[in-house]
Amino acid sequence: MTEQHKKTLLVVDDDQDIRQLLCDALSQKGYKVLEAENGSQMWLHLEAEPVDLVLMDLYLREEDGLNLARDIRERFAMPIMMLTGKGDETDRILGLELAADDYMMKPFNLRELTARIHALLRRSYQAPPTAGSTINQDHDCLKFGSWTLDLTARLLHDPDGKLVTLTLGEFSLLEVLARHPDRIFSREQLIEQSRGLETEVFDRTVDVLILRLRRKIESNPKTPEFIKTQRGLGYFFQGPVRIN
Repeated sequence: MTEQHKKTLLVVDDDQDIRQLLCDALSQKGYKVLEAENGSQMWLHLEAEPVDLVLMDLYLREEDGLNLARDIRERFAMPIMMLTGKGDETDRILGLELAADDYMMKPFNLRELTARIHALLRRSYQAPPTAGSTINQDHDCLKFGSWTLDLTARLLHDPDGKLVTLTLGEFSLLEVLARHPDRIFSREQLIEQSRGLETEVFDRTVDVLILRLRRKIESNPKTPEFIKTQRGLGYFFQGPVRIN
């Protein structure tokens, strides 16, 4: 049985035709698909059984998909993919990138949608760290500021020594950047060198991962101290980085 056969997806859309289209297409790919037409039904599913990914329309009748995504993010760790229209404002798209893991504009291509869902699920799979984990002095580590990236155990410790949960894709991206401080990477180079990113990942997915990493390691994500943007070229990690 392949990996996607074990995964449960929740489709949240108030358009019955779109919901049925998505359920049929994703079921044919081997996923278990649940459906909800509003937030109330969505919460019933989320509280009743484990869900591996939520696929939700940004605009639901009398409900804001962006607010629902933020509420999900506060309570659950599964990836969220949003569906939105071409005419959405830039500031709303930026907010969407902070609340969701990825998004696609309507009308969407089913083949591309399923490829990106698969990539999201692959990136998000990582065994949860055990509580009270400590840094083994024999492990290979990268230290920046008061943070420690344990390359051997593949864990990130914050300045207080607490574990910060990272998806496989987030960890791999941070590792590539931190291993090469002050080196500028294009999005294509980051995709190529990050073990957690799939070959079918798109450039903007890297941008979303960068945003999520900044939320986790930067004191102010809008003015990052570590992960910097070089306009028109890509991203770089501002050193120094110490190797243990």
